[in-house]
Amino acid sequence: MCTSLTYTNSHGGHFLARTMDFNVDFETRIMFMPRHYRVTGDLGDFTTTYGFIGAGRQLNHEIFTDGVNECGVSIAALYFPNHAIYQPHSNQDKIDLAPHDFVAWVLGKITSVADLRERVKDVQLISSTAELINEIPPLHFIISDQTGETAVLEPTSGELRLLNNPVGVLTNSPNLKWQLQNLSKYGTLTNTERPLNKFINYQPGSQGPGTGALGLPGDYTSMSRFARTVFLKHYAQVPATTTDTVNLLQHILNAVTIPKGAKVAANGQATYTEYRSYMDLNHQTYALELYENPGVIQQVNLTDHLLEKQTVPLEYVLSRTPHVQLLTPDVATLPAAH
Repeated sequence: MCTSLTYTNSHGGHFLARTMDFNVDFETRIMFMPRHYRVTGDLGDFTTTYGFIGAGRQLNHEIFTDGVNECGVSIAALYFPNHAIYQPHSNQDKIDLAPHDFVAWVLGKITSVADLRERVKDVQLISSTAELINEIPPLHFIISDQTGETAVLEPTSGELRLLNNPVGVLTNSPNLKWQLQNLSKYGTLTNTERPLNKFINYQPGSQGPGTGALGLPGDYTSMSRFARTVFLKHYAQVPATTTDTVNLLQHILNAVTIPKGAKVAANGQATYTEYRSYMDLNHQTYALELYENPGVIQQVNLTDHLLEKQTVPLEYVLSRTPHVQLLTPDVATLPAAH
């Protein structure tokens, strides 16, 4: 049901990464949205101020599940079942948005988390069915910008407001406050070997490195994925370069990636990780990794040429072919002589 995290490397580069876990194949593509483009949302039109890229589809209109804009603002929508509360009716004094249009509105309008903190007061999310899944999607959102500030929006009351997210991780239900409190159960875990106590006249032998993480949950529930992601984000060696940072994010998300058949609901529907995305907020790049070809990064850069010349949306059709690098004798080396 999705896991996301923000990350800052040792050179001050800021990133947002996520898994998209669902039981319906969205046939996801990378989509570019231009500046000053009119989006025909399900509850009314709005016009983008800023260009952006993300995971999207052109259905009855352009719909995005995550992305990054030219200001370095990134956002991801994650399921929030049994907790999301939307408004039933329109309000003339508010900007009415369908929940599944909120990502595109933020990316097209917002310059920073601080900007969204003020402007979201004028927005209300209205109960509206998303055509692709034929239901009202219960969503909450993680938002970050190129300063590293991170917040969460959880629509649980009438007025929308941003919540501070001190760990920069979001999964699904329960709410963020509950998830943070739940971390207290894992506050004694560490990445080092834990010394063993002597019992009466017996001294147990060490089981080796990794004992400090005994008790870290390994299942696919939202609560366990949250705790596991926080642990790995906290203890993983901090990289310096963009390439190494994306590599680390891949490894962290490996721990919460769901293969087909491993998580099946009571109705028989299987949730799996359809894609994983990696957003570089300082360089405004969007990279995506599909279930069918893990390890193959497909990326679009939000270049000046794209922003200045492209006036209509672009859908980038993605390769789903697994990549195998065949090694041949001409690239081999002889073993070193002894």
